[in-house]
Amino acid sequence: MTSDNHLGEYLRARRELVRPDDVGLPAVGQRRVAGLRREEVAMLAGISSDYYLRLEQGRDRNPSAQVLESLARVLQLDDTATGYLLGLIAPRPRRAARRHRPSTVPDSIARLVSSIALPAFVESRHFDVLVANDLARAVNPNLRVGENRMLAMFLDPAERALCPDFEQAMAFMVASFRQSVGTDTDDPRFVQIVGELSLVSDRFRRLWARHDVHTREGAMTVAQHPEVGELRLFKERLVVEGADDLVLVMYHPADDHDTTSRLATLCSSAA
Repeated sequence: MTSDNHLGEYLRARRELVRPDDVGLPAVGQRRVAGLRREEVAMLAGISSDYYLRLEQGRDRNPSAQVLESLARVLQLDDTATGYLLGLIAPRPRRAARRHRPSTVPDSIARLVSSIALPAFVESRHFDVLVANDLARAVNPNLRVGENRMLAMFLDPAERALCPDFEQAMAFMVASFRQSVGTDTDDPRFVQIVGELSLVSDRFRRLWARHDVHTREGAMTVAQHPEVGELRLFKERLVVEGADDLVLVMYHPADDHDTTSRLATLCSSAA
């Protein structure tokens, strides 16, 4: 978790997820490694095996963008993962050791969250909930100030009951968390969250080892609410301008009369 060989760790993790037949290679004989061998990746990317080995071991940390794009093609990375890979050769400068300081939500955004007639909250890049309205807490009790959505996802059994496709939701959240924090792995809050989950959750350790990345973006979500039943909601994510990596998250009903009426019931209860 604290290693600074981000590029090598990422290449190795992604290499182990690609099967020979995914890239047109015959899977013959007994293979002692998961996924592709180093020399296979090098051959398909058009670079020497020795050079690729140096990249994985962290002995060469300045490959060209062309080399990384070739590796991304071999490793079957999508646009988001390719962008993440390219960013690993130009990480943010390391900053002096610092204490975690909670982000401050602008007053205007806090007032917007409290006044809007939709479930809404603001989260930090560590997925800490900083501001939330009553309706958001009515939809999900973990959407309250001071909660961390990553910790809740893996540690709170009630979160599992809310989400019908819980396994996919966990994988998506871990990939989004890695993308959000990037290479800033000395960040105290990052160390705290990843360290705690690594100690107590096998599932988290397996997902974290994959090095998946996914941008935080809006999506359709389904919640199985214990009081009103199924809620089909669109989740919108809006970057808070002028703030430190804050995102305003709002839910609104899909084209579904049942969800609209059920949200209204929750709104009345919250009021």
